[in-house]
Amino acid sequence: MRQVVLTLLFWLGLTALSYAQPTGGTPAPPDKLTRKERRALEKEQRELDKKLAEARARRAALRSTLMARLTEREREQSEALFVEGVKYIMLEDYPKALENLLRAYSLNPDNAAINYKIAEANLLSGNLRDATNYADAATRLDPKNAYYYLLLAQVQATQKQYDAATKTYASLIKEVPNSGSYLFNLADLYLAQNKLPEALTTLNQAEKEFGQVDEISFKKQQIYLKQNKLDLALAEGEKLIRANPTESRYVLAQAEMYASNNRLDDAVRVAQQALRLDGDNPQAHMVLAEVYRQQSQLEQSDEQLKLAFASPSLEIDDRERILVGYIKQLPHPKESVNQLARTLAAATIKAYPKNARSHSLAGDIETLTNHKKEARNAYLQALRYDNSKFQTWQQVVLIDAELNQTDSLLTHTDRALELFPNQSSLWFYNGVAYMLKKQPQKGVKALEHGRKLVMNSPEQLGQFDAQLGDAYHELHEYEKSDAAYEAALVSDPDNVQVLNNYSYFLSLRGVKLERAKQMSGKVVKQFPNNDTYLDTYAWVLYKMKDYEGAKANLEKALQTTKDASVVEHYGDVLFQLGEKDKAVAEWQRARKMGVASDLLERKLKDRKLYE
Repeated sequence: MRQVVLTLLFWLGLTALSYAQPTGGTPAPPDKLTRKERRALEKEQRELDKKLAEARARRAALRSTLMARLTEREREQSEALFVEGVKYIMLEDYPKALENLLRAYSLNPDNAAINYKIAEANLLSGNLRDATNYADAATRLDPKNAYYYLLLAQVQATQKQYDAATKTYASLIKEVPNSGSYLFNLADLYLAQNKLPEALTTLNQAEKEFGQVDEISFKKQQIYLKQNKLDLALAEGEKLIRANPTESRYVLAQAEMYASNNRLDDAVRVAQQALRLDGDNPQAHMVLAEVYRQQSQLEQSDEQLKLAFASPSLEIDDRERILVGYIKQLPHPKESVNQLARTLAAATIKAYPKNARSHSLAGDIETLTNHKKEARNAYLQALRYDNSKFQTWQQVVLIDAELNQTDSLLTHTDRALELFPNQSSLWFYNGVAYMLKKQPQKGVKALEHGRKLVMNSPEQLGQFDAQLGDAYHELHEYEKSDAAYEAALVSDPDNVQVLNNYSYFLSLRGVKLERAKQMSGKVVKQFPNNDTYLDTYAWVLYKMKDYEGAKANLEKALQTTKDASVVEHYGDVLFQLGEKDKAVAEWQRARKMGVASDLLERKLKDRKLYE
């Protein structure tokens, strides 16, 4: 068949040549021809032209048929490659998708769908330049397909080519029938570029096509507010209310607009209108609370807040926003403010009893208003519903330490460390708990481990070293104790706890007394009336046999102390100064006050000093 067709084409070519005429057109008839002969010649020429046109038409038709037969296999191959490419797009394998689609394109470059899918694959793989080119080609090849314009606009907007994207949407709306819904997209693009007049014109066009639509009014309000055209914005709000007379949310939006623009009386009027539609609406109460606050009507504002928080429909995000505002003010000089914050927090827990955030917020408020036990209970409830928040565990541990509840401190640090083993502060308090439980070996282990986790915090290192100094002293590992204290003082030379404890322990051991005197004297100079620090300084002087100096400092401490050991020390000094009867009297007073030293009973029995 191929040979027959080619032969036929060759014959047609010869035939066409046999009919060919000079390019100058039909020759002018000779002057000698009669009119009848001229007409006959013209008729013959017309017949020849007609036959030539028919031959050319037949040749074109045969060529088209031949080409169709020649490309049928290629067309099938192109379609198969296209389907394969689309499959790989769905599998998110974009390199393979492009490989197949580009092969399909090489066979059929004028296919709009192929260009569209190549653009989509390029967009998804991040090649925005090629995505733009192929998407643009798709719209030119098929200008009536909305999806092609949408993809092109998306690619352009992704590259922040907003002008180009707006033109694309404009073309879509113009070229594609029934595409008025895309006016909203076009308006959004204008808004993104802050082209407010163009956005407003587009929205007005949409309103003409679709009538009263809530989204149109909201967007027009947004534009009018940006243009400082409050009256027009309010007018749009009134249109919404008239169109939806039973919808309280539109009334509330209008009230909020009045409130935010200091039209407070109007805000109250419209908010009360919303409450007539929905008496329990918490947002209406919130608007009224804010308006009354701005009008300095604080009691009415507080009452509206309570009504809003009493509603189960008030979202926890709104509650949190209000409560955080109070947290920033706490503790407040006015107790009524502190109490209101606690009341709102309790209402939040009632509305959201199984939400960790509600309990955590209550814990923060209880902490700041100095209700430590209630705060810890709230935090523990928060952990019951979400134990993944380290900050909540930290708050529990800090309160345990403040309340001196050693068992709770040990239990909670152990539980927290199972979740947060790399938090040095948890190891610190765990070590402190073991120290308070008279288990210094475990305390040292926890403290040493936690110290290794400290990163770039000299202050925190100093805290660990201070505790390690105490712990190693309890274990009678004095060199390690002294080294830990000295390290703590490098971090913080004015650490009163370290200066006092270190000097006292040195005095008990009777070593480095000059160093002890210097450290303890520094503390007493800073706190001249503290009985504990005066007792330490006196005992250092006592060990240095400066009994008069020790007596003077102890007598000053006795003016405020309730510590039996201070009284016992005073008796020891008096004994060294030869005032034995007065010494025994002070020892007896120390015994009545409570626990002193283990040697006190021997001192009283033998009326003799034991050290």
